[in-house]
Amino acid sequence: MKKVVFPFLSICLTVCVLQASAQQTASEFFDIGVNKSKAGDYIGASQAYSTAIAMNPENSTSYYNRGLAKQQLKDHRGAILDFDRTIDLDPKNALAYLYRGKSKSDQDDHRSALQDYNRTIELNPEDALAFLYRGMTRAKLLDYRRAIQDFTKVVELNTEDDKKYQAYFSRGACKSRLEDYQGSISDFTKAIDMNPKRSQSFASRGFSRLKINDFAGAIKDFDEAVKLNPEDSESYFNRGFAKTKIEDFRGAMNDYDKAIQLDPKNVRAFYGRGFCNSKLGNQKDATSDLTKAIEVDNVNIDSKVYYTGRMTKNTLDELRNVVQERSRINEFSEDRSEAFYSRGISKFKTGDGKGAIIDLNKSIELNPTYAEAYFSRGLVRSSMGLQKEALQDCSNAIKLNPKYGEAYYVRGIIKHALGDENAGCYDLSRAGELGYSAAYNVIREYCN
Repeated sequence: MKKVVFPFLSICLTVCVLQASAQQTASEFFDIGVNKSKAGDYIGASQAYSTAIAMNPENSTSYYNRGLAKQQLKDHRGAILDFDRTIDLDPKNALAYLYRGKSKSDQDDHRSALQDYNRTIELNPEDALAFLYRGMTRAKLLDYRRAIQDFTKVVELNTEDDKKYQAYFSRGACKSRLEDYQGSISDFTKAIDMNPKRSQSFASRGFSRLKINDFAGAIKDFDEAVKLNPEDSESYFNRGFAKTKIEDFRGAMNDYDKAIQLDPKNVRAFYGRGFCNSKLGNQKDATSDLTKAIEVDNVNIDSKVYYTGRMTKNTLDELRNVVQERSRINEFSEDRSEAFYSRGISKFKTGDGKGAIIDLNKSIELNPTYAEAYFSRGLVRSSMGLQKEALQDCSNAIKLNPKYGEAYYVRGIIKHALGDENAGCYDLSRAGELGYSAAYNVIREYCN
């Protein structure tokens, strides 16, 4: 059982519920996971690997493959935990270090990612992808000179074109950061020769040419950049700036107009257009543009407080409201807790949150092991803004039913909204692992 699935597969999120039978072995569930990964069904693959792990918890490859599936679902925290376990069981698995580093990097934990890439290269000194990832990580840590060394190594290893293209492009970007603009132009040109369909290559070479006052060459590069990517506000601005330098103010105005249309907060474009308006004698328009250049998103003059959390209360409400309570009919017990529970749900649906809480309290009082009642009370409390109480209810539901995916989901989004992003994303990862696939939509949006 040594099959390894590499994560370069097309993504198709199709929920597949596994029907485990007593006759199926861990190996068979592993094979199901492999096939689902190949088909792009990473949720189904993750569930199949989870079953294989439950049946054979000492097989490192099951954890590794599940980590890859979670990585494709953007569940990097969950993936890291699986790669941790892979390494515990197989300390010389170079790929586990490589992809754990990738997930850490995607979580902006670049220093820890760097350690994983170093270990990968120790175990496999010819792994071009490890050098590429390490170079990118070093660049993010502003260690441009060492990043250049890594990208040079990728080129020397004679790897496939996509890695070599990325190495040339990234090396050019690092040289530009070091103000070696001629060197960066050479690398961007090599990248363009390998793949002339990438707008970023032309845009980056155009910027370097702008820096050495090759305005005509820069304009040609920005022409290609916006042709390949008509939504590139930055290239319109840079082309306008180059035209301004050669005093083509009307041509520059068109580019600044387009840049602002694509990005209404592009203050540099307002500045450039204001400058051109002034040169063309349009002082009223120039004043208006330059005022916007001064005032838009300027924290130095704006005293208003902005709440910039990624998950606001409104978002929390929207994400929570997609959850459906488990309203399956249960046997009617002598304590009648089920009736209080169901009446509480009905009251909540009619907008009577306080009445719902009273009934759910009574249901829990009569049956303290009623997981659904705790969870539903948590939903009601959260909708009323009682987030800490809702967290406790979700936690109680999980204690009573450790496989309660919806409870992990709601607890996760509440934690995230209250500022504990890391713990919230771990709960969302667990919800997805337990089969609540809506969690992966939130993970992609808020956990990366």
